[in-house]
Amino acid sequence: MRYLFLFISFCSFSQEVFSPLVPRKEFQPLKIERALKADGNLDEVEWSNAPSLGIDFQVEPFQGNKASFSSQVKMLYNHQYLYVAAILRDTVGKNGYRAPNLKRDYQFVENDLFGIAIDGFNDKRNAIVLQSNAYGAQRDLLAFDDRQFDIDWDGLYRVRTQRSDSSWVAEFAIPWQTLRYPKTDGTKAQDWGINFFRVRRASNELAVWSPHPRSMSPLRMDYAGKLTGIIPPPPTATNIRFIPYLLQVSNNSEGTEIGNSSTSDFKLGGEIKWAISPTSVMDFTFNTDFAQADVDRQVNNISRFSVFFPERRQFFLENASLFSAGLAPVNEVVGGSMYIQPFFSRTIGLDQNVNPIAITAGTRFVYRSEKRNFGGIYMRQGEGDGDPFTNFLVGRYSENFGKQNRIGAIVTTKSSPSNVATTGALDAFIRFNDKLSFSGMGTMTQDSRNSKQGFAEYGQFLYKDNLVTLYWTHTLVSDDYNPEMGFVSRKNVLSNSQGVDFNVRGNWLPKFVRFWQPGVYTEVYHSLKTGNIVEQKMVSGPLWFNLQNGGIIGGYIDASVQNLEEDFNPVGIRIKPGSYSYFRKGFLLASDPSAKYSGSTEYGWGGFFDGTLQMIDSKFRVAPIPHVNLGLSWNWSKFENVGVARETKEVNLLILETRMAINPRLQLIGFYQKNTTDNLNSVNMRLAWEYQPLSYVYLVFNTLNYQGSDSTQQKQQSFLAKLSFLKQF
Repeated sequence: MRYLFLFISFCSFSQEVFSPLVPRKEFQPLKIERALKADGNLDEVEWSNAPSLGIDFQVEPFQGNKASFSSQVKMLYNHQYLYVAAILRDTVGKNGYRAPNLKRDYQFVENDLFGIAIDGFNDKRNAIVLQSNAYGAQRDLLAFDDRQFDIDWDGLYRVRTQRSDSSWVAEFAIPWQTLRYPKTDGTKAQDWGINFFRVRRASNELAVWSPHPRSMSPLRMDYAGKLTGIIPPPPTATNIRFIPYLLQVSNNSEGTEIGNSSTSDFKLGGEIKWAISPTSVMDFTFNTDFAQADVDRQVNNISRFSVFFPERRQFFLENASLFSAGLAPVNEVVGGSMYIQPFFSRTIGLDQNVNPIAITAGTRFVYRSEKRNFGGIYMRQGEGDGDPFTNFLVGRYSENFGKQNRIGAIVTTKSSPSNVATTGALDAFIRFNDKLSFSGMGTMTQDSRNSKQGFAEYGQFLYKDNLVTLYWTHTLVSDDYNPEMGFVSRKNVLSNSQGVDFNVRGNWLPKFVRFWQPGVYTEVYHSLKTGNIVEQKMVSGPLWFNLQNGGIIGGYIDASVQNLEEDFNPVGIRIKPGSYSYFRKGFLLASDPSAKYSGSTEYGWGGFFDGTLQMIDSKFRVAPIPHVNLGLSWNWSKFENVGVARETKEVNLLILETRMAINPRLQLIGFYQKNTTDNLNSVNMRLAWEYQPLSYVYLVFNTLNYQGSDSTQQKQQSFLAKLSFLKQF
């Protein structure tokens, strides 16, 4: 092992993690008087006089090298907008820029893109991030400490692009109301943190203006440069967004379990967003509707953990990071299969079978500043789950201290006529230095129905530099821990998981390989009641290669021990209690995800409890032009001689997705799923037109057929038409 570390250290000689620049890079935009039209042409005289900077520090693939192609950024501002223009040189040709589709919040690794990270309070921690790909599709998010991200936050701004054989141009017009900065009387200059970055997909290259190590992202704001001498206007007296909607829904149901019915409903509702100050935002919602939200992807779960389905409803996605205390998928490293969240918004407005329950009204308040963050949510749910109504209340507070540390608390209460359930938690995040951090939480639950108290906790150490990532995660969840407004993947366990992987680079590797990433990961789970080991596994990927084009070639081995204390029934196969040991192998092949034709295939084979299991997970996508995208996913599992009945069983899950776009604002999305486990077939078709920024027309058709518990088919169909309108005051 000592020689392995020496070898890897030698290979990484020039891959050091460096400190932020001192002094920071600086840039001062030019103030103008008239308004500009953001169309990507840059033909106004003001742009020819604007100061500029270059994005010239290469982060990937060769940290510290000069960027392969010139990227120039200009900035202007007036009383209404902050303007940013990027001229991004290239030689791929007008039709060679990479953009597999035009959806909002596209995948970062799949596109030619330009991005801006703005730290308006200059606290070197938090940022508003605005991006555009070469075809003008937007991607925006809120970033906190480069660890937590509100990816589904949608900012109000305009961006248009133009493409030529020598470059592509992105022009942004960002209203001051979208940004957050200290109060001002409109006469005093401010300094903000800022960074600019570019991804060039033809060479899979990341370049930035203000340098940072490749173990971090451009959203690590203590490495950002400084925007100086900017004089933003004072906040408007109101700064209110009013978003009413009209909705018409028709539903049809046929089946012995769901009944036979046909309904048609008209609904009026909306949301109000009030930016009280640069640090405080209040949201109101009434007759809340999520009919246009993306549908869940089917999963055939063969593990002993509950499946975590992500939130897809826009109201709950905004500012989600503030309320996301716990060990959850949003964290940088999960460190095992355990997720513990005191608050999970999918418990609101959905019953235990994920059927929607009407939300009468609700409100959310969020305060964010350099020193502290706090917020609250109150939602009133209508009749469902056997109760005539349910009230949901969440309170969250976190205090920043030191350079990048914080402590916090969260309390949730779910109250109805039949029960009052409360969850409380204390959490902390400490960044010891640029490489080492700790996060942890302790949480308790109690409800009035049975007066039982439950407890859970976790702690995670994470070390990450350009060469190695190591983590150690410890979790404990009691059998009575029941966060009725949260999520936990497993109860009655004490677990420890450790992992290490390396990022090995060198000229001795084949030219098509960017880095070799060998790793080892272990998990051990004990029963809290008996103290016995109930599950342990070790996964090793000694041959794992990340390619220059973004693809992957990898192989892994997986050794597992399962000690069942009760029956386990994956996909309907009964496995009796007992001790089982087995060994599995697998490999993954993935191509360039930005290419017109891309795909991946993972194949695993070997033991599964007392039998064997083969699995294939394949994805294939065709995107001849950014306006047309077709994706196919196939998951196949074959069980042989498994369980009490020594069953042989095949299970298939097929998913077909299509996206056809006139432009980033007018798109038709189709989604089909077929799961042979319960003979499920579902179709979702959605036409979305953003006829002006954040104002939409939706036409949605859904159909669902599945096999009920009595082996008869259950059928549901719905059609909805929805119009929303955003008015800014």
